[in-house]
Amino acid sequence: VLAAYVMGINFLFLTSDLHWPLYQGLRDGLAELFRSRPSARDEVVVAVVSYLDQPLFNYLQFNEVIDSVPGLERVDVLMAGAVPSEANLYSRFNSLHGARSARHFGGQALGASFHHRPAALLSINANLLDVHFIRYNTSHPGAVTDIFPYARPDRTGLIFNFKSTMSQVTPEQFRKLGLDGRSWLPKTTDYYRFALTVPGMDGVLCSPQSPEQLNGIVEALNAGPLSAEEEAYMRWLSSSVNPQYF
Repeated sequence: VLAAYVMGINFLFLTSDLHWPLYQGLRDGLAELFRSRPSARDEVVVAVVSYLDQPLFNYLQFNEVIDSVPGLERVDVLMAGAVPSEANLYSRFNSLHGARSARHFGGQALGASFHHRPAALLSINANLLDVHFIRYNTSHPGAVTDIFPYARPDRTGLIFNFKSTMSQVTPEQFRKLGLDGRSWLPKTTDYYRFALTVPGMDGVLCSPQSPEQLNGIVEALNAGPLSAEEEAYMRWLSSSVNPQYF
Protein backbone atom coordinates (compact mmCIF):
# COMPACT_ATOMS: atom_id res chain seq x y z
CA VAL A 1 0.00 0.00 0.00
CA LEU A 2 2.81 2.40 0.85
CA ALA A 3 4.54 1.63 -2.45
CA ALA A 4 1.31 2.20 -4.36
CA TYR A 5 0.81 5.55 -2.68
CA VAL A 6 4.35 6.66 -3.50
CA MET A 7 3.84 5.63 -7.13
CA GLY A 8 0.71 7.79 -7.38
CA ILE A 9 -1.98 5.11 -7.18
CA ASN A 10 -4.86 6.80 -5.37
CA PHE A 11 -7.90 4.52 -5.80
CA LEU A 12 -8.25 1.69 -3.29
CA PHE A 13 -11.12 -0.76 -2.92
CA LEU A 14 -12.27 -2.50 0.25
CA THR A 15 -15.08 -4.92 0.95
CA SER A 16 -16.48 -6.81 3.87
CA ASP A 17 -18.96 -9.67 4.10
CA LEU A 18 -17.51 -13.08 3.15
CA HIS A 19 -14.51 -11.41 1.49
CA TRP A 20 -13.33 -9.86 4.77
CA PRO A 21 -10.23 -12.08 5.30
CA LEU A 22 -8.97 -11.38 1.78
CA TYR A 23 -8.67 -7.67 2.52
CA GLN A 24 -6.81 -7.84 5.82
CA GLY A 25 -3.52 -6.83 4.20
CA LEU A 26 -5.09 -3.83 2.51
CA ARG A 27 -6.79 -2.70 5.71
CA ASP A 28 -3.52 -2.99 7.62
CA GLY A 29 -1.66 -1.17 4.87
CA LEU A 30 -4.15 1.70 4.83
CA ALA A 31 -3.97 2.03 8.60
CA GLU A 32 -0.17 2.25 8.40
CA LEU A 33 -0.36 4.77 5.55
CA PHE A 34 -2.71 7.05 7.47
CA ARG A 35 -0.64 6.68 10.65
CA SER A 36 2.68 7.52 9.00
CA ARG A 37 1.35 10.13 6.56
CA PRO A 38 -1.87 11.72 7.87
CA SER A 39 -2.18 13.96 4.81
CA ALA A 40 -2.56 10.85 2.65
CA ARG A 41 -6.20 10.47 3.68
CA ASP A 42 -7.16 13.47 1.55
CA GLU A 43 -5.00 12.27 -1.34
CA VAL A 44 -6.54 8.82 -1.83
CA VAL A 45 -10.04 7.69 -2.77
CA VAL A 46 -11.34 4.71 -0.83
CA ALA A 47 -14.27 2.75 -2.21
CA VAL A 48 -16.17 0.29 -0.01
CA VAL A 49 -18.83 -2.17 -1.11
CA SER A 50 -21.86 -3.29 0.87
CA TYR A 51 -23.69 -6.47 -0.11
CA LEU A 52 -26.73 -5.67 2.01
CA ASP A 53 -29.54 -4.25 -0.12
CA GLN A 54 -31.99 -3.28 2.62
CA PRO A 55 -32.05 0.53 2.94
CA LEU A 56 -32.04 0.38 6.74
CA PHE A 57 -29.06 -1.95 6.99
CA ASN A 58 -26.69 -1.51 4.05
CA TYR A 59 -24.76 1.17 5.94
CA LEU A 60 -23.67 -1.42 8.50
CA GLN A 61 -20.95 -2.83 6.26
CA PHE A 62 -19.63 0.66 5.49
CA ASN A 63 -19.41 1.30 9.25
CA GLU A 64 -17.69 -2.04 9.76
CA VAL A 65 -14.88 -1.09 7.40
CA ILE A 66 -14.51 2.42 8.83
CA ASP A 67 -14.23 1.03 12.35
CA SER A 68 -11.59 -1.51 11.26
CA VAL A 69 -9.15 0.97 9.71
CA PRO A 70 -7.77 3.65 12.05
CA GLY A 71 -7.60 6.95 10.22
CA LEU A 72 -10.05 5.99 7.46
CA GLU A 73 -12.89 8.03 9.03
CA ARG A 74 -15.06 8.06 5.91
CA VAL A 75 -15.85 6.26 2.67
CA ASP A 76 -15.34 8.20 -0.55
CA VAL A 77 -17.23 5.87 -2.90
CA LEU A 78 -20.22 3.94 -1.56
CA MET A 79 -20.78 0.82 -3.63
CA ALA A 80 -23.48 -1.82 -3.97
CA GLY A 81 -22.10 -5.32 -4.44
CA ALA A 82 -23.16 -7.94 -6.98
CA VAL A 83 -26.16 -6.27 -8.63
CA PRO A 84 -28.04 -9.22 -10.21
CA SER A 85 -30.77 -7.54 -12.27
CA GLU A 86 -32.16 -4.27 -13.61
CA ALA A 87 -34.90 -4.27 -10.97
CA ASN A 88 -32.37 -4.72 -8.19
CA LEU A 89 -30.30 -1.86 -9.58
CA TYR A 90 -32.90 0.75 -8.68
CA SER A 91 -33.39 -0.67 -5.19
CA ARG A 92 -29.65 -0.63 -4.53
CA PHE A 93 -29.34 2.87 -6.04
CA ASN A 94 -31.93 4.20 -3.59
CA SER A 95 -30.24 2.38 -0.71
CA LEU A 96 -26.89 4.01 -1.52
CA HIS A 97 -28.49 7.44 -1.65
CA GLY A 98 -30.10 6.80 1.70
CA ALA A 99 -26.82 5.72 3.26
CA ARG A 100 -24.98 8.72 1.90
CA SER A 101 -27.51 11.26 3.17
CA ALA A 102 -28.47 9.65 6.46
CA ARG A 103 -25.17 8.38 7.75
CA HIS A 104 -22.81 11.16 6.66
CA PHE A 105 -20.15 8.83 5.29
CA GLY A 106 -18.64 11.65 3.29
CA GLY A 107 -19.09 9.73 0.09
CA GLN A 108 -19.06 11.99 -2.92
CA ALA A 109 -19.59 9.17 -5.39
CA LEU A 110 -21.72 6.05 -5.80
CA GLY A 111 -20.95 2.81 -7.58
CA ALA A 112 -21.82 -0.85 -7.97
CA SER A 113 -20.36 -4.16 -9.08
CA PHE A 114 -22.48 -6.05 -11.59
CA HIS A 115 -23.17 -9.72 -12.19
CA HIS A 116 -25.70 -8.79 -14.89
CA ARG A 117 -24.52 -7.03 -18.04
CA PRO A 118 -27.90 -5.50 -19.05
CA ALA A 119 -28.15 -3.85 -15.63
CA ALA A 120 -24.62 -2.50 -15.99
CA LEU A 121 -25.38 -1.06 -19.43
CA LEU A 122 -28.59 0.51 -18.16
CA SER A 123 -26.74 2.27 -15.36
CA ILE A 124 -23.89 3.35 -17.63
CA ASN A 125 -26.18 4.92 -20.22
CA ALA A 126 -28.49 6.50 -17.64
CA ASN A 127 -25.52 7.95 -15.75
CA LEU A 128 -26.93 6.53 -12.53
CA LEU A 129 -23.58 5.78 -10.91
CA ASP A 130 -20.08 7.18 -10.86
CA VAL A 131 -18.26 3.83 -10.94
CA HIS A 132 -19.30 0.54 -12.55
CA PHE A 133 -17.39 -2.67 -11.87
CA ILE A 134 -17.94 -5.29 -14.55
CA ARG A 135 -16.43 -8.71 -15.18
CA TYR A 136 -14.50 -9.08 -18.44
CA ASN A 137 -11.73 -11.61 -18.92
CA THR A 138 -10.54 -14.24 -21.36
CA SER A 139 -13.16 -16.73 -20.18
CA HIS A 140 -15.97 -14.17 -19.77
CA PRO A 141 -15.66 -11.96 -22.87
CA GLY A 142 -19.36 -11.05 -23.17
CA ALA A 143 -18.93 -7.39 -22.22
CA VAL A 144 -17.06 -6.75 -25.46
CA THR A 145 -20.26 -7.47 -27.37
CA ASP A 146 -22.95 -6.65 -24.78
CA ILE A 147 -21.70 -3.46 -23.14
CA PHE A 148 -18.96 -1.52 -24.87
CA PRO A 149 -20.54 -1.23 -28.35
CA TYR A 150 -23.65 0.29 -26.78
CA ALA A 151 -22.17 2.48 -24.04
CA ARG A 152 -22.87 6.15 -24.69
CA PRO A 153 -19.77 8.09 -25.69
CA ASP A 154 -20.86 10.95 -23.41
CA ARG A 155 -21.28 8.75 -20.35
CA THR A 156 -20.05 10.22 -17.09
CA GLY A 157 -19.56 7.04 -15.05
CA LEU A 158 -16.29 5.14 -15.07
CA ILE A 159 -16.08 1.47 -16.07
CA PHE A 160 -13.63 -0.64 -14.09
CA ASN A 161 -12.94 -4.33 -14.48
CA PHE A 162 -12.71 -6.90 -11.72
CA LYS A 163 -11.74 -10.58 -11.88
CA SER A 164 -9.31 -9.81 -14.74
CA THR A 165 -7.15 -12.83 -13.85
CA MET A 166 -10.00 -15.20 -12.97
CA SER A 167 -9.36 -17.37 -16.02
CA GLN A 168 -5.56 -17.35 -15.87
CA VAL A 169 -4.10 -20.51 -17.41
CA THR A 170 -1.66 -22.23 -15.07
CA PRO A 171 1.67 -23.72 -16.18
CA GLU A 172 0.30 -27.21 -15.50
CA GLN A 173 -2.79 -26.60 -17.65
CA PHE A 174 -0.58 -25.18 -20.36
CA ARG A 175 1.65 -28.27 -20.36
CA LYS A 176 -1.34 -30.61 -20.55
CA LEU A 177 -2.49 -28.93 -23.76
CA GLY A 178 0.69 -30.15 -25.47
CA LEU A 179 1.07 -27.03 -27.56
CA ASP A 180 3.97 -26.43 -29.91
CA GLY A 181 6.77 -23.97 -29.34
CA ARG A 182 4.95 -21.13 -31.08
CA SER A 183 2.46 -20.93 -28.21
CA TRP A 184 3.15 -18.88 -25.09
CA LEU A 185 1.89 -18.86 -21.53
CA PRO A 186 0.43 -15.45 -20.63
CA LYS A 187 1.70 -13.79 -17.48
CA THR A 188 -0.60 -12.43 -14.81
CA THR A 189 -0.05 -8.92 -16.09
CA ASP A 190 -1.10 -9.94 -19.60
CA TYR A 191 -4.62 -10.47 -18.25
CA TYR A 192 -4.72 -6.89 -16.99
CA ARG A 193 -3.57 -5.71 -20.40
CA PHE A 194 -6.25 -7.89 -22.01
CA ALA A 195 -8.99 -6.09 -20.07
CA LEU A 196 -7.55 -2.64 -20.69
CA THR A 197 -7.15 -3.23 -24.42
CA VAL A 198 -10.92 -2.86 -24.85
CA PRO A 199 -11.77 0.73 -25.87
CA GLY A 200 -13.89 2.24 -23.14
CA MET A 201 -12.38 0.39 -20.19
CA ASP A 202 -11.24 3.04 -17.72
CA GLY A 203 -9.36 0.88 -15.23
CA VAL A 204 -8.87 -2.49 -13.59
CA LEU A 205 -8.74 -3.69 -10.02
CA CYS A 206 -5.39 -5.28 -9.23
CA SER A 207 -4.14 -7.10 -6.16
CA PRO A 208 -0.34 -7.01 -6.04
CA GLN A 209 1.05 -8.48 -2.84
CA SER A 210 4.48 -6.87 -2.92
CA PRO A 211 6.21 -3.78 -4.32
CA GLU A 212 7.89 -6.05 -6.89
CA GLN A 213 4.52 -7.25 -8.21
CA LEU A 214 3.32 -3.65 -8.30
CA ASN A 215 6.33 -2.70 -10.40
CA GLY A 216 5.50 -5.57 -12.76
CA ILE A 217 1.99 -4.23 -13.24
CA VAL A 218 3.30 -0.76 -14.00
CA GLU A 219 5.73 -2.18 -16.57
CA ALA A 220 2.91 -4.12 -18.21
CA LEU A 221 0.70 -1.04 -18.41
CA ASN A 222 3.54 0.92 -19.98
CA ALA A 223 3.75 -1.79 -22.67
CA GLY A 224 0.35 -0.67 -23.94
CA PRO A 225 -2.56 -2.59 -25.47
CA LEU A 226 -2.35 -6.13 -26.78
CA SER A 227 -2.44 -6.72 -30.50
CA ALA A 228 -5.55 -8.24 -32.06
CA GLU A 229 -3.62 -11.49 -32.51
CA GLU A 230 -2.58 -11.56 -28.84
CA GLU A 231 -6.17 -10.92 -27.72
CA ALA A 232 -7.48 -13.71 -29.92
CA TYR A 233 -4.79 -16.10 -28.73
CA MET A 234 -5.56 -15.47 -25.05
CA ARG A 235 -9.28 -16.06 -25.64
CA TRP A 236 -8.51 -19.25 -27.53
CA LEU A 237 -6.14 -20.49 -24.84
CA SER A 238 -8.70 -19.92 -22.08
CA SER A 239 -11.44 -21.62 -24.09
CA SER A 240 -9.17 -24.64 -24.49
CA VAL A 241 -8.84 -24.94 -20.71
CA ASN A 242 -12.30 -23.72 -19.66
CA PRO A 243 -14.71 -24.43 -22.54
CA GLN A 244 -17.73 -24.34 -20.24
CA TYR A 245 -17.41 -20.55 -19.91
CA PHE A 246 -17.88 -19.86 -23.62
